[in-house]
Amino acid sequence: MKNKICSQLTNPVVGFWVLVILISFSACKSNSAIYKAPKVNAFRGGKLPAPPGMVYVPSGTILFKGSLDSGNVGKNVSVSAFFIDEAEVTNKQYREFVNWVADSVAVTDYLNDDQYFLDIAGEQVGQKRINWAKVKKVSPIWKSNDPSIQERIAPMLEMQGNRRALNPEVIRYRFSYLQSKGNVKKKYVTDTVAVMPVEDIWTKDFPNAQLASLDANYFTHPSFDYYPVVGVTWRQARAFTDWRANEMAATVLKNSYLNGYQLSLSLPTEAQWQYAASGKLDPQDTIAGSRMTIDGTEGKKKLAVNFKQGDGTYSRDGATFTLPVKSYMPNAFGVYNMAGNVSEWTLDAYSPSAVVFVNDLNPALLYDADAKDGDALKRKVVRGGSWKDNGEQLNSETRNYSVDYEPHSYIGFRCVMSAFEMPTVQSKTRKY
Repeated sequence: MKNKICSQLTNPVVGFWVLVILISFSACKSNSAIYKAPKVNAFRGGKLPAPPGMVYVPSGTILFKGSLDSGNVGKNVSVSAFFIDEAEVTNKQYREFVNWVADSVAVTDYLNDDQYFLDIAGEQVGQKRINWAKVKKVSPIWKSNDPSIQERIAPMLEMQGNRRALNPEVIRYRFSYLQSKGNVKKKYVTDTVAVMPVEDIWTKDFPNAQLASLDANYFTHPSFDYYPVVGVTWRQARAFTDWRANEMAATVLKNSYLNGYQLSLSLPTEAQWQYAASGKLDPQDTIAGSRMTIDGTEGKKKLAVNFKQGDGTYSRDGATFTLPVKSYMPNAFGVYNMAGNVSEWTLDAYSPSAVVFVNDLNPALLYDADAKDGDALKRKVVRGGSWKDNGEQLNSETRNYSVDYEPHSYIGFRCVMSAFEMPTVQSKTRKY
């Protein structure tokens, strides 16, 4: 064997390649203790921990349909993963927003007291920033009993019966957003929105009913803290999402696994809303993700949803009007009251034929109407039946609309936040 190798080495060409092979083999062998083949473990799927008050919804597919009068045609569309509020935005949450705006107005427009501003060297005139750590100690400022404060903020207030209340025309929130107007090039615009809900919306919606007590108490009394906020327009709901995004970025997300990511908070698109309401990953699955039934008094199963069962029969489900936002059982995604209680604003502009021209991936039909535009351009999609609707409206595919400046006692909202895709069991890898 030795002679054979030596004889081959005498051939210059053959000998060269034999040496290369021997040297390579020797190098691999000597480094075997250092180099190891990568080990790939199988991923069995999972979900991201959600921010407080939200749940993680994995990516999935729905059958997205048009309006019933358009032939009810539809197509499959996919939505990527997102976080969604587990419940509708409550009166308490929305009051926090109103009080924050009121504190901002009081400090910057009426008090002008240096103790409520940050002392930052080189701060430009007119660019002072509020010291929220100081403000929160006396918040809400408009309820202060200090005579000197009451005198200075008097223009912010008005008398409603025998109580002081905020002047809706003064309490305004200013924010910027990327405007969408069909095929027109998108641009950032600034909007100013009066944020106070319409408190007497109950008698405005139902003028021939005795609902004055709800007008006087529903938004302000602590007993309604965890009921869904109503009397809020689409524009006010969007303003709330902008404020909440800033609050979450400054507090919740600052010390969490989401820190550093640029994540947006908004109203859900109607595709996101429908998918979260369906509680199922596969549009062909005929079994809903939520078992929305309870045993009735006669041993029969009934829908565990707050809705109108028939003419004049509002209370058979346990409530005549709205209920606390976590009433009944959540669906398979952990989301409460996607049917019944209150209908909900979505981000989309309404069109009966939207299904025809929206994308089949994360579809959204966006149009931000100007004040001069007609009402047809201001229509926004409303999803989910409410406490005053019959059973036909409870289907997660049912679409309705209202104009963006019009509040109602039966329309609320919830927020969504973009999330990252998590590999599921379908994409698991084999060990190498």
